[in-house]
Amino acid sequence: MRAVFLDYQSMKPAELDFDQLASATSEFVTYDATSPDLIAEYIAGFEVVILNKVRFLREHFEQAKDLKLILVAATGTDNVDKSAAVDHDVVVCNVTAYGTSSVSQHTMMLMLMVATQAERYRNEVKAGIWQASPMFCLMDYPILDLSGRTLGLIGYGELGKAVGKLAEAFGMRVLVMSRDGVKYTNGPQRVSFDLLLEQSDFISLHGLLNAETEKMMNEKAFARMKPGSFLINTARGGLVDEDALCDALESGHLGGAGLDVLTVEPPSLESRLLACAHPNLVITPHSAWASRESRQRIVDILQGNLEAFFEGAPINRVA
Repeated sequence: MRAVFLDYQSMKPAELDFDQLASATSEFVTYDATSPDLIAEYIAGFEVVILNKVRFLREHFEQAKDLKLILVAATGTDNVDKSAAVDHDVVVCNVTAYGTSSVSQHTMMLMLMVATQAERYRNEVKAGIWQASPMFCLMDYPILDLSGRTLGLIGYGELGKAVGKLAEAFGMRVLVMSRDGVKYTNGPQRVSFDLLLEQSDFISLHGLLNAETEKMMNEKAFARMKPGSFLINTARGGLVDEDALCDALESGHLGGAGLDVLTVEPPSLESRLLACAHPNLVITPHSAWASRESRQRIVDILQGNLEAFFEGAPINRVA
Protein backbone atom coordinates (compact mmCIF):
# COMPACT_ATOMS: atom_id res chain seq x y z
CA MET A 1 0.00 0.00 0.00
CA ARG A 2 1.06 3.58 -0.69
CA ALA A 3 1.30 5.79 2.38
CA VAL A 4 1.53 9.56 2.81
CA PHE A 5 2.51 11.41 5.99
CA LEU A 6 0.82 14.83 5.95
CA ASP A 7 2.72 16.59 8.75
CA TYR A 8 6.02 14.77 8.84
CA GLN A 9 8.00 17.60 10.43
CA SER A 10 5.77 17.46 13.52
CA MET A 11 7.88 14.43 14.49
CA LYS A 12 11.27 16.14 14.00
CA PRO A 13 12.20 13.19 11.75
CA ALA A 14 15.91 14.01 11.41
CA GLU A 15 16.34 12.55 14.90
CA LEU A 16 14.35 9.37 14.21
CA ASP A 17 14.54 6.14 12.22
CA PHE A 18 11.66 5.78 9.76
CA ASP A 19 13.30 3.08 7.63
CA GLN A 20 11.25 0.12 8.86
CA LEU A 21 7.97 2.03 8.64
CA ALA A 22 8.78 3.15 5.12
CA SER A 23 9.84 -0.33 4.07
CA ALA A 24 6.45 -1.70 5.20
CA THR A 25 4.81 0.32 2.40
CA SER A 26 5.09 0.14 -1.37
CA GLU A 27 5.66 3.92 -1.41
CA PHE A 28 6.25 6.30 1.49
CA VAL A 29 5.67 9.98 0.69
CA THR A 30 6.08 12.77 3.23
CA TYR A 31 5.03 16.42 3.40
CA ASP A 32 6.55 18.61 6.07
CA ALA A 33 3.14 20.20 6.69
CA THR A 34 -0.21 20.28 4.93
CA SER A 35 -2.63 23.19 4.83
CA PRO A 36 -6.37 22.39 4.62
CA ASP A 37 -6.57 23.43 0.97
CA LEU A 38 -3.90 20.90 -0.03
CA ILE A 39 -5.20 17.82 1.77
CA ALA A 40 -7.31 16.56 -1.14
CA GLU A 41 -4.37 16.86 -3.54
CA TYR A 42 -1.87 15.18 -1.23
CA ILE A 43 -4.03 12.17 -0.33
CA ALA A 44 -5.16 11.32 -3.86
CA GLY A 45 -4.25 7.76 -4.78
CA PHE A 46 -3.00 6.77 -1.32
CA GLU A 47 -4.45 3.88 0.67
CA VAL A 48 -2.78 4.94 3.93
CA VAL A 49 -2.73 8.44 5.42
CA ILE A 50 -0.50 9.19 8.40
CA LEU A 51 -1.09 12.40 10.32
CA ASN A 52 -0.40 13.96 13.68
CA LYS A 53 -2.45 17.13 14.09
CA VAL A 54 -3.85 17.70 10.58
CA ARG A 55 -7.65 17.93 10.76
CA PHE A 56 -9.19 15.19 8.60
CA LEU A 57 -12.86 15.96 7.98
CA ARG A 58 -15.77 14.24 6.25
CA GLU A 59 -15.05 16.09 3.02
CA HIS A 60 -11.60 14.53 2.94
CA PHE A 61 -13.00 11.01 3.30
CA GLU A 62 -15.31 11.78 0.39
CA GLN A 63 -12.34 12.93 -1.69
CA ALA A 64 -10.06 10.00 -0.81
CA LYS A 65 -11.45 7.22 -3.00
CA ASP A 66 -8.54 4.83 -2.33
CA LEU A 67 -8.21 5.44 1.42
CA LYS A 68 -8.34 2.37 3.65
CA LEU A 69 -6.39 3.33 6.78
CA ILE A 70 -5.57 6.44 8.81
CA LEU A 71 -2.68 6.17 11.24
CA VAL A 72 -2.72 8.94 13.84
CA ALA A 73 0.74 9.66 15.26
CA ALA A 74 -0.77 10.59 18.62
CA THR A 75 -3.17 9.27 21.25
CA GLY A 76 -5.84 11.93 20.79
CA THR A 77 -7.95 11.53 17.66
CA ASP A 78 -10.29 14.50 18.00
CA ASN A 79 -8.82 15.91 14.75
CA VAL A 80 -10.30 13.01 12.73
CA ASP A 81 -14.01 12.70 11.91
CA LYS A 82 -14.42 9.14 13.14
CA SER A 83 -18.09 8.84 12.20
CA ALA A 84 -17.12 9.70 8.62
CA ALA A 85 -14.39 7.07 8.79
CA VAL A 86 -16.98 4.44 9.74
CA ASP A 87 -19.31 5.61 6.97
CA HIS A 88 -16.50 5.27 4.40
CA ASP A 89 -15.18 1.97 5.79
CA VAL A 90 -11.83 3.49 6.73
CA VAL A 91 -9.97 2.14 9.76
CA VAL A 92 -8.47 4.69 12.16
CA CYS A 93 -5.70 3.67 14.57
CA ASN A 94 -3.88 5.79 17.14
CA VAL A 95 -0.77 5.25 19.25
CA THR A 96 -0.85 4.75 23.00
CA ALA A 97 1.60 4.34 25.87
CA TYR A 98 4.45 5.93 23.91
CA GLY A 99 5.17 8.96 26.07
CA THR A 100 4.49 7.72 29.58
CA SER A 101 7.90 8.64 30.97
CA SER A 102 8.16 11.93 29.09
CA VAL A 103 4.67 13.24 29.87
CA SER A 104 4.59 12.09 33.48
CA GLN A 105 7.92 13.73 34.28
CA HIS A 106 6.77 16.92 32.55
CA THR A 107 3.58 16.88 34.61
CA MET A 108 5.60 16.63 37.81
CA MET A 109 7.89 19.40 36.57
CA LEU A 110 4.91 21.72 36.14
CA MET A 111 3.63 20.80 39.60
CA LEU A 112 7.02 21.51 41.11
CA MET A 113 7.38 24.79 39.24
CA VAL A 114 4.08 26.20 40.48
CA ALA A 115 4.61 24.79 43.99
CA THR A 116 8.04 26.42 44.30
CA GLN A 117 7.41 29.43 42.02
CA ALA A 118 10.70 28.47 40.39
CA GLU A 119 10.18 30.63 37.32
CA ARG A 120 9.67 33.79 39.38
CA TYR A 121 12.76 33.10 41.48
CA ARG A 122 14.80 32.31 38.38
CA ASN A 123 13.71 35.59 36.80
CA GLU A 124 14.83 37.48 39.91
CA VAL A 125 18.27 35.90 39.68
CA LYS A 126 18.47 36.89 36.01
CA ALA A 127 17.37 40.43 36.93
CA GLY A 128 20.09 40.77 39.57
CA ILE A 129 17.70 40.98 42.52
CA TRP A 130 19.34 38.12 44.44
CA GLN A 131 22.76 39.63 43.83
CA ALA A 132 21.62 42.89 45.43
CA SER A 133 19.92 41.21 48.38
CA PRO A 134 21.13 41.95 51.94
CA MET A 135 20.30 38.33 52.83
CA PHE A 136 21.76 35.06 51.57
CA CYS A 137 18.45 34.00 50.01
CA LEU A 138 15.21 35.27 48.52
CA MET A 139 11.87 34.31 50.06
CA ASP A 140 9.57 36.77 48.35
CA TYR A 141 7.08 34.20 47.02
CA PRO A 142 5.35 31.37 48.89
CA ILE A 143 6.83 27.89 48.49
CA LEU A 144 4.88 24.80 49.45
CA ASP A 145 5.76 21.14 49.89
CA LEU A 146 4.10 18.55 47.68
CA SER A 147 4.33 16.09 50.55
CA GLY A 148 1.05 15.98 52.44
CA ARG A 149 -0.89 17.64 49.62
CA THR A 150 -3.69 15.98 47.66
CA LEU A 151 -3.47 15.38 43.92
CA GLY A 152 -6.72 14.84 42.04
CA LEU A 153 -6.37 12.93 38.77
CA ILE A 154 -8.94 13.29 36.02
CA GLY A 155 -8.19 10.37 33.72
CA TYR A 156 -6.51 7.26 35.07
CA GLY A 157 -5.13 5.46 32.06
CA GLU A 158 -1.47 4.90 31.32
CA LEU A 159 -0.47 8.51 32.02
CA GLY A 160 -2.71 9.12 35.00
CA LYS A 161 -1.37 6.01 36.72
CA ALA A 162 2.25 7.01 36.04
CA VAL A 163 1.68 10.51 37.44
CA GLY A 164 -0.10 9.07 40.48
CA LYS A 165 2.85 6.80 41.20
CA LEU A 166 5.32 9.69 40.98
CA ALA A 167 3.10 11.87 43.18
CA GLU A 168 2.96 9.18 45.84
CA ALA A 169 6.76 9.07 45.81
CA PHE A 170 6.64 12.76 46.76
CA GLY A 171 4.36 11.90 49.67
CA MET A 172 1.14 13.10 48.08
CA ARG A 173 -2.32 11.65 48.63
CA VAL A 174 -3.86 10.64 45.30
CA LEU A 175 -7.55 10.83 44.41
CA VAL A 176 -9.01 9.69 41.10
CA MET A 177 -12.27 10.88 39.55
CA SER A 178 -14.79 8.06 39.38
CA ARG A 179 -16.94 7.32 36.35
CA ASP A 180 -20.67 6.80 36.61
CA GLY A 181 -21.72 3.16 36.58
CA VAL A 182 -18.18 1.79 37.09
CA LYS A 183 -17.32 -0.23 40.21
CA TYR A 184 -13.75 -0.10 41.50
CA THR A 185 -12.23 -2.77 43.71
CA ASN A 186 -8.64 -1.60 44.10
CA GLY A 187 -6.24 1.22 43.39
CA PRO A 188 -6.40 4.78 44.74
CA GLN A 189 -9.50 6.31 46.26
CA ARG A 190 -12.21 7.15 43.72
CA VAL A 191 -14.42 10.17 44.26
CA SER A 192 -16.97 12.15 42.29
CA PHE A 193 -15.89 15.05 40.08
CA ASP A 194 -17.28 17.59 42.56
CA LEU A 195 -15.58 15.96 45.55
CA LEU A 196 -12.29 15.76 43.70
CA LEU A 197 -12.49 19.48 42.92
CA GLU A 198 -13.23 20.31 46.55
CA GLN A 199 -10.53 18.13 48.15
CA SER A 200 -7.56 18.46 45.80
CA ASP A 201 -4.66 20.87 46.18
CA PHE A 202 -3.56 20.02 42.64
CA ILE A 203 -5.75 18.77 39.80
CA SER A 204 -4.02 17.13 36.84
CA LEU A 205 -5.83 16.37 33.59
CA HIS A 206 -5.11 13.16 31.69
CA GLY A 207 -8.36 12.42 29.85
CA LEU A 208 -9.30 12.51 26.19
CA LEU A 209 -11.08 15.43 24.59
CA ASN A 210 -14.59 14.67 23.36
CA ALA A 211 -18.08 16.18 23.43
CA GLU A 212 -18.55 15.18 27.07
CA THR A 213 -15.21 16.46 28.36
CA GLU A 214 -14.85 19.68 26.35
CA LYS A 215 -14.45 22.62 28.77
CA MET A 216 -15.12 20.36 31.76
CA MET A 217 -12.84 22.71 33.70
CA ASN A 218 -15.10 25.74 33.50
CA GLU A 219 -16.24 28.59 35.73
CA LYS A 220 -18.34 26.27 37.89
CA ALA A 221 -15.50 23.77 38.28
CA PHE A 222 -12.94 26.41 39.21
CA ALA A 223 -15.31 27.88 41.79
CA ARG A 224 -15.46 24.46 43.48
CA MET A 225 -11.67 24.14 43.67
CA LYS A 226 -9.90 24.98 46.92
CA PRO A 227 -8.72 28.57 47.24
CA GLY A 228 -5.03 28.60 46.40
CA SER A 229 -5.13 25.28 44.55
CA PHE A 230 -3.49 24.53 41.19
CA LEU A 231 -4.49 23.19 37.78
CA ILE A 232 -2.09 21.11 35.67
CA ASN A 233 -2.92 20.19 32.07
CA THR A 234 -0.72 18.04 29.84
CA ALA A 235 -3.67 16.41 28.05
CA ARG A 236 -5.73 18.58 25.68
CA GLY A 237 -6.28 22.33 25.79
CA GLY A 238 -9.96 21.95 24.96
CA LEU A 239 -10.62 20.36 28.35
CA VAL A 240 -10.29 23.84 29.86
CA ASP A 241 -12.39 26.96 29.41
CA GLU A 242 -9.43 29.31 29.09
CA ASP A 243 -11.36 32.49 29.86
CA ALA A 244 -12.71 30.91 33.03
CA LEU A 245 -9.19 29.81 34.00
CA CYS A 246 -7.85 33.33 33.49
CA ASP A 247 -10.68 34.69 35.64
CA ALA A 248 -9.93 32.16 38.41
CA LEU A 249 -6.23 33.05 38.31
CA GLU A 250 -6.59 36.81 38.08
CA SER A 251 -9.17 36.88 40.89
CA GLY A 252 -6.65 35.14 43.15
CA HIS A 253 -8.87 32.10 43.68
CA LEU A 254 -6.31 29.72 42.16
CA GLY A 255 -2.71 29.69 43.32
CA GLY A 256 -1.40 28.99 39.84
CA ALA A 257 -1.51 26.70 36.84
CA GLY A 258 0.89 24.68 34.74
CA LEU A 259 -0.16 24.11 31.12
CA ASP A 260 1.51 22.28 28.27
CA VAL A 261 -1.52 22.46 25.97
CA LEU A 262 -3.84 25.23 24.81
CA THR A 263 -7.09 25.16 22.86
CA VAL A 264 -5.47 26.72 19.78
CA GLU A 265 -1.92 25.65 18.96
CA PRO A 266 0.18 27.51 18.25
CA PRO A 267 -1.66 30.24 20.15
CA SER A 268 -2.40 33.60 18.59
CA LEU A 269 -0.65 36.73 19.75
CA GLU A 270 -4.00 37.79 21.23
CA SER A 271 -4.28 34.70 23.44
CA ARG A 272 -5.70 35.74 26.79
CA LEU A 273 -3.74 33.04 28.60
CA LEU A 274 -0.45 34.35 27.26
CA ALA A 275 -1.42 37.80 28.52
CA CYS A 276 -2.73 36.56 31.88
CA ALA A 277 -1.46 38.74 34.69
CA HIS A 278 -1.11 35.94 37.24
CA PRO A 279 2.60 35.55 38.12
CA ASN A 280 2.42 31.81 38.85
CA LEU A 281 1.12 30.63 35.49
CA VAL A 282 3.62 28.40 33.69
CA ILE A 283 3.01 27.57 30.01
CA THR A 284 5.19 25.21 27.98
CA PRO A 285 4.77 24.75 24.19
CA HIS A 286 3.11 21.30 23.98
CA SER A 287 6.50 19.70 24.51
CA ALA A 288 5.72 17.14 27.23
CA TRP A 289 5.47 14.32 24.69
CA ALA A 290 8.49 15.22 22.62
CA SER A 291 11.49 13.34 24.00
CA ARG A 292 13.40 11.56 21.25
CA GLU A 293 12.62 8.23 22.88
CA SER A 294 8.88 8.94 22.89
CA ARG A 295 8.86 10.06 19.27
CA GLN A 296 10.72 6.95 18.15
CA ARG A 297 8.20 4.79 20.00
CA ILE A 298 5.46 6.54 18.01
CA VAL A 299 7.17 5.58 14.75
CA ASP A 300 7.58 1.99 15.91
CA ILE A 301 3.92 1.77 16.98
CA LEU A 302 2.82 3.23 13.64
CA GLN A 303 4.73 0.44 11.94
CA GLY A 304 3.09 -2.16 14.19
CA ASN A 305 -0.35 -0.71 13.49
CA LEU A 306 0.29 -0.78 9.74
CA GLU A 307 1.50 -4.38 9.75
CA ALA A 308 -1.41 -5.50 11.95
CA PHE A 309 -3.82 -3.89 9.48
CA PHE A 310 -2.16 -5.80 6.63
CA GLU A 311 -2.74 -9.00 8.61
CA GLY A 312 -6.44 -8.18 9.01
CA ALA A 313 -6.31 -7.58 12.76
CA PRO A 314 -5.78 -3.84 13.33
CA ILE A 315 -4.64 -2.83 16.80
CA ASN A 316 -5.13 0.49 18.59
CA ARG A 317 -8.27 0.89 16.49
CA VAL A 318 -10.47 3.85 17.41
CA ALA A 319 -12.82 3.72 14.41
